[in-house]
Amino acid sequence: MSTYRLNSLLSPNSVALVGASTHSGSVGRAIIKNIRASRFGGPFGVVNSHYREIDGIATVKRLAKLPFVPELVIVTTPAATVPEIVAEAGQLGSAGVIIVSAGLGHGAGSLAEAAERAARAYHMRLIGPNCLGILMPTINLNASFAAHMPRAGNLALISQSGAIATGMVDWAARRNVGFSGIVSVGDQLDVDIADLLEFFALDTDTKAILMYIEAVKDARKFMSAARAAARVKPVVVVKSGRMAQGAKAAATHTGALAGSDAVYDAAFRRAGILRVFDLRELFDCAETLSRVKFAFGKRLAMLTNGGGIGVLAVDRLIELGGIPAALNPVVKQQLDAVLPVTWSGSNPVDIIGDADPARYVAALEILLEDGDSDAVLVMNVQTAIADSGAIATAVTRAVDADRRKHTVSAKPVLAVWVGADEKISRTFTDAGIPDFPTEDDAVRGFMHLVHHREVVESLAAVPPSLAHEFVPDTEAARRVVESAVAEGRGWLDPIEVMGVLDAYGIASVPTRAAANAEEAAAHAESLFAQGATVVLKVLSRDISHKSDVGGVVLNLTSVDSVRAAVLRILASAKAKRPDARIDGFMVQPMILRPKARELILGIASDPTFGSVIVFGHGGTAVEVINDKALALPPLDLKLARDLVERTRVSRLLRAYRDVPPVKQDEIPLTLVKLAQLAADIPEISELDLNPLLADETGVLTVDARIAVGPPMRKFIGPGNANFAVRPYPSQWLRHLVLKDNWRIMVRPIRPDDEPLISDFLRHITKEDLRFRFFAAIKPLNHEFIARLTQLDYARAMAFVAFDEVTNEMVGVVRIHSDSIYETGEYAILLRSDLKGRGLGWMLMQLIIEYARSEGLKYIAGDVLAENTVMLAMCRDLGFEIVNDPVEHDIFHVRLVL
Repeated sequence: MSTYRLNSLLSPNSVALVGASTHSGSVGRAIIKNIRASRFGGPFGVVNSHYREIDGIATVKRLAKLPFVPELVIVTTPAATVPEIVAEAGQLGSAGVIIVSAGLGHGAGSLAEAAERAARAYHMRLIGPNCLGILMPTINLNASFAAHMPRAGNLALISQSGAIATGMVDWAARRNVGFSGIVSVGDQLDVDIADLLEFFALDTDTKAILMYIEAVKDARKFMSAARAAARVKPVVVVKSGRMAQGAKAAATHTGALAGSDAVYDAAFRRAGILRVFDLRELFDCAETLSRVKFAFGKRLAMLTNGGGIGVLAVDRLIELGGIPAALNPVVKQQLDAVLPVTWSGSNPVDIIGDADPARYVAALEILLEDGDSDAVLVMNVQTAIADSGAIATAVTRAVDADRRKHTVSAKPVLAVWVGADEKISRTFTDAGIPDFPTEDDAVRGFMHLVHHREVVESLAAVPPSLAHEFVPDTEAARRVVESAVAEGRGWLDPIEVMGVLDAYGIASVPTRAAANAEEAAAHAESLFAQGATVVLKVLSRDISHKSDVGGVVLNLTSVDSVRAAVLRILASAKAKRPDARIDGFMVQPMILRPKARELILGIASDPTFGSVIVFGHGGTAVEVINDKALALPPLDLKLARDLVERTRVSRLLRAYRDVPPVKQDEIPLTLVKLAQLAADIPEISELDLNPLLADETGVLTVDARIAVGPPMRKFIGPGNANFAVRPYPSQWLRHLVLKDNWRIMVRPIRPDDEPLISDFLRHITKEDLRFRFFAAIKPLNHEFIARLTQLDYARAMAFVAFDEVTNEMVGVVRIHSDSIYETGEYAILLRSDLKGRGLGWMLMQLIIEYARSEGLKYIAGDVLAENTVMLAMCRDLGFEIVNDPVEHDIFHVRLVL
């Protein structure tokens, strides 16, 4: 639904331009020239009240005077005129408007708001304002003021910068790379990055999506669209502002570590987006993805005529996480038979500087057939002995022959021809082989393929809504937090913190509160009797970092030393924080774990992506060390393990010398508990466990702080309102009994349901499939079924029904909300041989219940006139039913919730 009418904007049948000019430097005139030069095939009209004709095109004074209704209207007029033009286009029946004009302002009372309101009244879509326009080579439409029109191809580009978009066009022209579409989103008044991600994910002409991002507008919508798109094709992003300082005023170590760019990085990782860090790498990634399918593994075979470049390639490959492919004895024997005795004998396969085309081809053919490698990198350093151009031609022919032989399983081949001229580059380009100027670029290109495959696999996993590994006492923790919030406090005191941690099974040091020196001494005396050494800490709701004010004294061994420590802490705290209220002191046993690692675990709140989980190297110097990784909740153990492994300190968690390894999965499980805590109690805005000690016996929190406040409902929809990624909604599992004691289990769909969907569809008649998809359909491929099963539950839901006796799938109902979370479009499909037993009615009631719980206002759908059973059910359920005024064989149905 977020792609509603986007096809009319990005593939219109007719176009009008409002605001053209005769001035050679004007935006409007540049767009006229570009539309004409691109040879757009549909009607094109120009609206201008000052000139009768522009560049030989007769103009009209208003849109209504055109001899046709333009499907797409492009506006370049002054900002003040834009809302009126948008309203006129809507009245005429136009599908959308591209607002190139800038200066419409933002927010309530602005011209932008007026334009948006006018568009919504007529169900139109808007791109812009303040944008470059669109370039759609597949339909010969250049509705932009870019200098060039790219050739048609299979890359889509979504950019928040018009300059970046034009730079990509110029690069593509030099590299002979084509685009399925380029869209400059501007201020994203309506159509945003997420809408375009969904559009290009469904576009069969698009094989990969590139993005330039400055900031995300709606994090949950973005994550939903990005995860859906990344499941079916590579999505690559470059984001500006990496060095911008984030979280300057953070009150906790966790908050300070969760800088803005680090959170974006975590979001991209969770969404399955490949992040690159500059335009050159974006171009190289586009080079690879536009020509090669993803690699099935990370083992790379390298063929070269120069040993030095081969060694550099191996170094870079290992550094980036790839694996140099091992040559098994059979492959070595085959290579021995075709290569001189001086070849390297290992990978990289160095075939010596005098290698000619025949030697390259002989070795390459063997490496392409080798089952112990996943891709081949062919490198050439030009010499005066062999013709590099002839070698390139021979290599491309060998690769083409292999692709024809292995139509599905052909290995990716990449090329590096050092110092290659334009003719050699064109040889590889024409053959669909990505070529790179250096071995570093090529290895990065290979790893992009590897990471895309890993992304597709990881996105198939769905974290549960509640971890199975532990059962928290949520109500006990909630009572503690809600009491503090009700009192208007921003922090829990240490005793309250202990209560929350205990409720979630997070071990912490036993703590006793003391109001004065005598109470502290009494508590300490009981610890001394147990043989413990004592730690004394200041207790103050105004002091976040106790060590900063001298508020921690270690290694106390007597009652007198405890009394003295009280006086020292009071004097130091009053000197450094005279405004702070001292509530007392905390008495704890001194924890001696000489081989424990100091870690930090925590929860932070990001203004864009909501709750974030942080893990890293702990201690007082945590910000200086800055060894941390971030992840968006919810988490399961697999995601938590990955979070830990992305830090340098993870290496210290393994055994080394006389230090045993940290107890397995204790740290990941603690991270899962924190993610669940963030889900259950959104009033927790920040949380630090620092340090958390980890060793072979387990984990123990030495110090912890929790900041609280009224929950910010950042995202639309109930539950987990601070999570940009919604968890698997297991609370919707149902066991139901229908007619004739038919027992049915219904639950939200999961990625691993794909084989069941395929089997289910075999029990559907052609007529029922036509009722569902409005046309006769071919056998559904993996990509299509993946879109049906791999939801992230943010704006889409599907319930699948199973026969509890046979475990066969018997029905499915789904709903997808529009971009403003107002209307959900539904669809339902039942096994043809099981209709008439009440299953359809039950699934429709369930999806209505779900839509109400999500806060949607309407459920809508389209039903073929022949589908009388569905129309009758809609009437019984209270749907409004209206015949389509144009397509009379379709009825629009809508239920007010």
